Amino acid sequence: MISGGVRSMQAKRICVIGAGPSGLAAAKNAVQAGLDVTVFEKNDKVGGNWVFNAATGHSSVYENTHIISSKALSEFEDFPMPAEYPDYPKHNQIQAYFDSYAWHFGVMPAIRFRHTVTSAQPQPDGSWRIAYTDAEGAAQCADFDVLMVANGHHWAPKFPEYPGRFTGIYMHSHDFKGIDDSWRGQSVLVIGAGNSACDIAVESARLAGQVCLSMRSPQWFVPKFMLGKPSDVTGAGLNFLPRRLKQWLMTLMLRISQGPYESYGLPANTKPVLSHHPTLNSDLLDFIRHGRITPVPGITCFDGDTVEFTDGSRRRFDRVCACTGFWIKFPFFAPDLIDFQHVEKVPLYRKMIPDGIANLYFIGLFQPTGCIWPLADYQAMLACAEITGRYRRPADLAARIRHEMDNPHYRFDGGSRHATQVDYHVLRNELKADLKSIGIDIGKPPMGIAGRYKQWPRSAAGA
Repeated sequence: MISGGVRSMQAKRICVIGAGPSGLAAAKNAVQAGLDVTVFEKNDKVGGNWVFNAATGHSSVYENTHIISSKALSEFEDFPMPAEYPDYPKHNQIQAYFDSYAWHFGVMPAIRFRHTVTSAQPQPDGSWRIAYTDAEGAAQCADFDVLMVANGHHWAPKFPEYPGRFTGIYMHSHDFKGIDDSWRGQSVLVIGAGNSACDIAVESARLAGQVCLSMRSPQWFVPKFMLGKPSDVTGAGLNFLPRRLKQWLMTLMLRISQGPYESYGLPANTKPVLSHHPTLNSDLLDFIRHGRITPVPGITCFDGDTVEFTDGSRRRFDRVCACTGFWIKFPFFAPDLIDFQHVEKVPLYRKMIPDGIANLYFIGLFQPTGCIWPLADYQAMLACAEITGRYRRPADLAARIRHEMDNPHYRFDGGSRHATQVDYHVLRNELKADLKSIGIDIGKPPMGIAGRYKQWPRSAAGA
């Protein structure tokens, strides 16, 4: 059993839930700040969803997953990815990178693997009582001064609701691990238009007999490379422009290079890029034009092995895969304390600090047009600065939170899909300004403009 309690500033004990990339960043900053940190991780490896596991029920990447943001804008700024990594590394390379990161920064000894937090309760003195099961399945309890939540928000699958019942194989992207011979020749329906939906549709089309992609609303499909560079690198090169002009220019580039979406059988997109979370995929439109994927409209109902669509058409399928997102859930919190499951905007300052709850930080609970990991590092840096007395949260915290909710970085569409949506570069600058105000100067970004892409120095992970 891990004992603990409220201590002096120098001996404050920090609990981090999760050893995915955000949890590792939280623990690294706690170690560097001289804090006593314990990380609870239910898996047996670091990396969170990036630990590939073929067993269903375990939230993980699938067999052929590559990152969708480039390594130039995904790597931690103080720990570059190995030079030999491609622009879009595969999941096993990413997990190895996180493993090296944990060892390099002295985080690994603080991690309690195969430990699952079951309850986190605030105490009258401001501490947190953490109940958990250990690696042997025994129930344990410990007290901590500060809680950092980094359990991720891509693990509780959200299934769509339709009248009727589908009698074939019905699954969620949460349980998709790859295709095997059982998919050969099958008729497959993929529901959704996000990154997982398009990746799974393309993967399925390599073996299945027929693949249809059902979309209720328009989507922007951004290729992984634009103008010879990763798309996020090209986009970063436009940061000197006003935001609306950047949106207009990126929208024009896609319209010119891809043509009208109606010619693919896709819904026409009338809103500019970045008004909703874009889908990064270089293969989907090519597969549609080659007849390997067929776009279909939204679903009206299920009828046995037949699906009816909003245009009145009906098709038979062997398998349906719902790629319809995840709930934001924290099963260890009482619902009357924290419940973000159905909110359209998560009420957190800088997407990390709640109002009215002391010594609690959410690390990595946002969805950027880019990668979470480097910005989670900034959040953790700011949290540790407050824990050690260097930073003080705004006195008008509730008003600041409301301002952020009412003034998103772009005019994102409503709905829970964009509850945590941010712009990577804008949030980076906001966090950077907070840190600079207390004397922590991050300096220039590793990839501020496209012209610096080839010059950014790298070293081997763990070196």
